[in-house]
Amino acid sequence: MALEVSGERRSGDGTADLVAYLEQDDPDGYPVHRVVVAVCAACSGTTFGLLADDAESVVRRTCAGCGESALMLDSEDYWDDADPEVIECECGGEEFEVAVGFTMRTGADETDEVRWVSVGVRCVRDGRLGYCADWKIDYSPSSDLLDRV
Repeated sequence: MALEVSGERRSGDGTADLVAYLEQDDPDGYPVHRVVVAVCAACSGTTFGLLADDAESVVRRTCAGCGESALMLDSEDYWDDADPEVIECECGGEEFEVAVGFTMRTGADETDEVRWVSVGVRCVRDGRLGYCADWKIDYSPSSDLLDRV
């Protein structure tokens, strides 16, 4: 693993570095309790093009290998109101490894409920790590989101 930090820029060599990045960061002050890596259901690919609208809390990934698209998390509920844009790295790359960091609610009855999701990316061209979207989950039940990456 080669998670590198240079000023504000973070980069890594692969998926393990993306997972480590999500686990080390506290998006909006919430610690990440679980990380799930995106994998194409059709071909098991792990590289995607992305469309996202952070304001509407939606992300759609399209597999670079087979072209299969999937709306991530609860994006299907909000997609019609969104104005998504292509996610592009500063280097111009548009293909990413993708993982979601989940902040879970605390409390005896809410252990498996999601509080916050952060969609992390690693550009496959230059290794740059970052986020394309994150949002609060304010409904329950929400544990099914762990299966909708």
